[in-house]
Amino acid sequence: GRRRREAAEEEVEETPQEKKLRLAKQYLEELRQLGTASTLQPLSPLLAPWRSQGAVLGYSHAWGRVLGSPAHILLFLQVQPPDPARIRVLRGHQLPVTCLVISPDDKFIFSASKDGSLIKCKWEVDSGKRLCVVPGGKKGTEERHMGHGSQVLCMAISSDGKYLATGDRNKLIMIWDAATCKRLHIFTGHRDAVSGLSFRKGTHQLYSASHDRCVKVWDVAENAYVETLFGHQDIITGLDSLSRECCVTAGGRDGTVRLWKIPEESQLVFSGHQGSIDCIQLINEEHMVSGADDGSLALWGLTKKKPLALARQAHGEQEAQGLQQPYWISAVAALRNSDLLATGSHSGSVKLWKCGEGFRKLEHLLDIPLVGFVNSLKFSAAGDFLVAGIGQEHRLGRWWRIKEAKNSICIIPLKQKTTASSPESPGSS
Repeated sequence: GRRRREAAEEEVEETPQEKKLRLAKQYLEELRQLGTASTLQPLSPLLAPWRSQGAVLGYSHAWGRVLGSPAHILLFLQVQPPDPARIRVLRGHQLPVTCLVISPDDKFIFSASKDGSLIKCKWEVDSGKRLCVVPGGKKGTEERHMGHGSQVLCMAISSDGKYLATGDRNKLIMIWDAATCKRLHIFTGHRDAVSGLSFRKGTHQLYSASHDRCVKVWDVAENAYVETLFGHQDIITGLDSLSRECCVTAGGRDGTVRLWKIPEESQLVFSGHQGSIDCIQLINEEHMVSGADDGSLALWGLTKKKPLALARQAHGEQEAQGLQQPYWISAVAALRNSDLLATGSHSGSVKLWKCGEGFRKLEHLLDIPLVGFVNSLKFSAAGDFLVAGIGQEHRLGRWWRIKEAKNSICIIPLKQKTTASSPESPGSS
């Protein structure tokens, strides 16, 4: 009875619609494990709500998703270690790269850094050419020049590739035309550094997080502020969102991850890390991953308040001031709707992970050698390459400096193939 009560306390309250969606996904996952995912038919009454709305169920092997349905079938990948000689290094930033994004068509990379004079770059993936540079200026002069006047800490691109958003230490959010790199608007309202940005998928609604401990919602198409949400007890260090009208945040030293339900103006609180939670990303609509400065990597389900899996000292330990301390997890990335994760630190490598046993286990796959602080990681939409933003320093401070590191963008090719086997099959990753 005590165990049942404790389990109930860990469960997050669901709305009827959320429960219906979760059960439908559970049913589809059972079908996939039985090897029938490629011939899915809406047999279960759980799928009746979408069938009655005219949804047509079909299976796409390329993306591993159920078309016309809010549920997703996971894509299971087999990844081989990349050839170090094929890792491309793009140089241009003089100071550490702090953030980057990839355009939805995988053709361009946008990056930013701590540079005072070289704030934002646009790169072509195929050629590695730098197509656009937006110079910065002095703090307080943003209205008179195109770029930021302080360090850019975060950026996001809309799912249609139209808008790019960047946030800086001077509390400003700038909106850009992604095609021309022309600045369109400046949002003000945060009272401290802007540390997280994300566009809601399929919309021009923008979520922002800040060291002022709040989350703000903006309508970029209308250049309008929408609302502010409060709850974290420390600076917010990261933010992410997908299609639902909600976002997730990492709360630094308050030790919590939070799911914000925007229409209800409510939040769900998750806890499990022992240190400052520095990065977070959604894997799909039901799961997310976060990393902390205690070296732990946590895998979460949005219906449980505690981690489904926790990898402690995920990047090992270092000796600092005569003490053994874990390497901080400074960046996490997830290939959307798959079982593949990546983490970065200053340990000398990027690590790839698999979410095993139905998202209840983290399995280390391989290491990719990279020297420096990995301040940002992003998978391409197709999953054929991974991009890392490297710096001699951590994006948020100057606690250490790795002199031999190069402030750069690294494009890491990933050899992979999809597999129809179940997630428990040998070699499935």
